Amino acid sequence: MKLSRNNGLRASAIGALVVSGALLLSACGSDDNNEPAKSGGKQTSAAASNIKCDGAKGQLLAAGSSAQENAVDLWVKNFQAACEGVEVNYQGIGSGGGITKFNQGQVAFAGSDSALKDEEVAESKKICKGGTGVNLPMVGGPIAIGYKLEGVDNLVLDASTIAKIFDTKITKWNDPAIAKLNPGAKLPDSTIQAFHRSDESGTTQNLGKYLSTAAAADWKYDPKTKSWPAPGGQAANGSSGVAQAVKGAEGSIGYFELSHATANKISTVSVNTGASAPVAATSENASKAIAAAKVKGTGNDVALSLDYATKAEGAYPLVLVTYEIACDKGNKAETLPTLKAFLNYAISEEGQKVLTDADYAPMPAEIAAKVRAIVPTLS
Repeated sequence: MKLSRNNGLRASAIGALVVSGALLLSACGSDDNNEPAKSGGKQTSAAASNIKCDGAKGQLLAAGSSAQENAVDLWVKNFQAACEGVEVNYQGIGSGGGITKFNQGQVAFAGSDSALKDEEVAESKKICKGGTGVNLPMVGGPIAIGYKLEGVDNLVLDASTIAKIFDTKITKWNDPAIAKLNPGAKLPDSTIQAFHRSDESGTTQNLGKYLSTAAAADWKYDPKTKSWPAPGGQAANGSSGVAQAVKGAEGSIGYFELSHATANKISTVSVNTGASAPVAATSENASKAIAAAKVKGTGNDVALSLDYATKAEGAYPLVLVTYEIACDKGNKAETLPTLKAFLNYAISEEGQKVLTDADYAPMPAEIAAKVRAIVPTLS
């Protein structure tokens, strides 16, 4: 198996598998695909599952979102165990890098935490002969704000304080704005170490969209950028890099997918959205926000519009949806059967169910049905 991933992260994540009742970017456990996967303490065999290989063979290259890397690891382990002789190589290099590789014809599909821009769609037509790149949402979940602060176990922030922290307008943990949201908490008079992504990232873009919507007065940066826009702070590569940085530094804070927080045992912020109670970063709470998404794409494109300003009870607003981006027409003949078989499994009921095992949120039923109808038509 030639997957690019952090072995320690995978090993930690497999021990943290949690089956949730969610509506809806690491647990590979072992590189031995003959070992049955463990989920919720039960032995399950991918080889005995309902995965359909449908002529899949050889190697399938893909790259992009590190946000979904832990989810893809689960899919790949199961798919390769069921389909003999198949190798899926997914590189979690960030959404921007994945789209670049896709539009250069280097990978069969890309993972991106934001839909293709108009110029990226136009560029994709050079690779997708007679077709175009389309956005197929397959992974959802919360972007956790993780922190390390001794003695503070249940930190609450709102969009305004999150914006000011990452924009270096709030630099001390005992700032009055933080203290007001956390009455009774023993907040230290220490400097906040804020970490952000160094690479182009859909996770960064979704955080920017949330802050631009829910804290418009405090976050003036372009919400469409995938590059970190604010001055100050410290940078790390990929979601796993930011998570490792936060885990290792007292007084730190950063953003990454919930699976990275769980795997590294990092405390996460509950968000004061204006609802009756602060909302924790959980798959179930993210599901409540994602379920309200609207489809803005047309035809075979299923790009979504999320409501980052939701105040619905129990809805965690800081969410992302990761798209698998593929050609609707013009795919390479040698990789098309494997591409379709893998994506068919990923969006299947079985493939979506394993997402909750790694703190992701499956797609809402209506959206999943749309994607399930499109994948078999890829040509």
